[in-house]
Amino acid sequence: MKVDQIRLVQKTFEKVRPVSQVTAELFYNRLFELAPSLKLLFKGDMKTQGRMLMQMLDYAVSGLNKPDSIMPVIQDLGRRHVRYGVKEEYYETVGEALLWTLEQSLGKDYTPDVRDAWAEAYKLLSDTMKSAH
Repeated sequence: MKVDQIRLVQKTFEKVRPVSQVTAELFYNRLFELAPSLKLLFKGDMKTQGRMLMQMLDYAVSGLNKPDSIMPVIQDLGRRHVRYGVKEEYYETVGEALLWTLEQSLGKDYTPDVRDAWAEAYKLLSDTMKSAH
């Protein structure tokens, strides 16, 4: 990722952080709308799942400018997802749901540059998770 893209992801995540519970809810609603079968992968309370999602996103976004420090955790997350039954093809749908959610949460601040920066961040993180299988 380019430095300006990292800054853009981190800056826009600052706007999402205060509404993280609503953002997580939007994300999962959109994910299950796009792929209803994925709902079967989630056994626990969705509010707790949403908090965990947003904590991991916060961790990843905060560490984008020092990827060597976050990649082992992201790789471990990828290995855990395999154990949960996540298949490689699910990542595309998750990315689509994430970008849609960010568009809803950021409103007018969701510019083409923001979209591209988030898409690049998601690609980096999802590629790292997939390669850890």
